[in-house]
Amino acid sequence: MKTIWIVLAAVAVIAAVYGFTKRVSPVKRQALIDSTPKSFYDLSYTSIDGKKVQMSDYKGKYVLCVNVASKCGYTPQYETLEKLYESHKDNLVIIGFPCNQFLFQEPGSEAEIATFCQKNYGVTFPLSSKLDVKGDKQDPIYSWLTIKELNGVATNEVKWNFHKFLISPDGKWLASFGSKVEPMSAEITDLIK
Repeated sequence: MKTIWIVLAAVAVIAAVYGFTKRVSPVKRQALIDSTPKSFYDLSYTSIDGKKVQMSDYKGKYVLCVNVASKCGYTPQYETLEKLYESHKDNLVIIGFPCNQFLFQEPGSEAEIATFCQKNYGVTFPLSSKLDVKGDKQDPIYSWLTIKELNGVATNEVKWNFHKFLISPDGKWLASFGSKVEPMSAEITDLIK
């Protein structure tokens, strides 16, 4: 039994190291820059139910992009994300981007994720299909959010689940918030006018 625990611990450490060190190679980074639109409103994503959604549909509203996971210590933030969405839905859209890159904390299918979010947290804000937020298969949305040459403001790294990026109503990159920043915190709400 002790051997099983040692093997499981080793696998967890390897997965954690992989999650923290998986970075985009310089060649792939340049390819991402070259192939990603420079305007937030030229981007799109596939919703959790398979429909293509254009970011231009959100013109005139703040957009909070959050990489989410169902089996994370920060998963209860779904509740406060929903509260933020409900209290500001006239001028804010929150988009949850399920990602399984951090200790495999989002292993479910899109249907399982949608059911989990609705059943446990009453989520009504949009969710995307699962995607990568870093590495060589980084989704173009996350390339734009994390690479200064694309967003024109800052380079950031998504280090864990529930990292948040705020986009202005005119499609400009406003701010990045780490996982520990609560959705209803003044850091976020003071920027949403």
